[in-house]
Amino acid sequence: MSIERVREYFSAYHMDGKIQEFEVSSAAVELAAKALCCAPERIAKTLSFLVDGHAILVVAAGDAKIDNHKYKERFAAKAKMIPPEEVTELVGYAVGGVCPFAVKEGVEVYLDVSLRRFETVFPACGSANSAIELAIPELEKYSGYAGWVDVCKGY
Repeated sequence: MSIERVREYFSAYHMDGKIQEFEVSSAAVELAAKALCCAPERIAKTLSFLVDGHAILVVAAGDAKIDNHKYKERFAAKAKMIPPEEVTELVGYAVGGVCPFAVKEGVEVYLDVSLRRFETVFPACGSANSAIELAIPELEKYSGYAGWVDVCKGY
């Protein structure tokens, strides 16, 4: 799975033309913000965790950090990120391009309230040099999110 899979997914909604690809890496918040010429907090980073042996994704603002206490209260588990070498197998995308679109079956996507500050945000699109600008209702729709969570701090 990669940007081609995301492009195919968005083509069903006539949204594939909104995907941006860069000549430079956008694999980290700071790099994505620079490539997009936007504030780092508007980057919608997708974090991969294991809960009871299953992968979940938390999409959060670029300036937010996981709050271990809030995370444990919400998911009844310690915040355990998926080891980088297992992310592709469990989620469908490599680290640096993990996104909440067209993920492997059974992977639940959660949106953190840190994103609600913005009209639009920029999640990745399956590669380390891509993004798409989406309004929050569009992010909800296209991510197939399981719900909103409040598991971050520092924003």
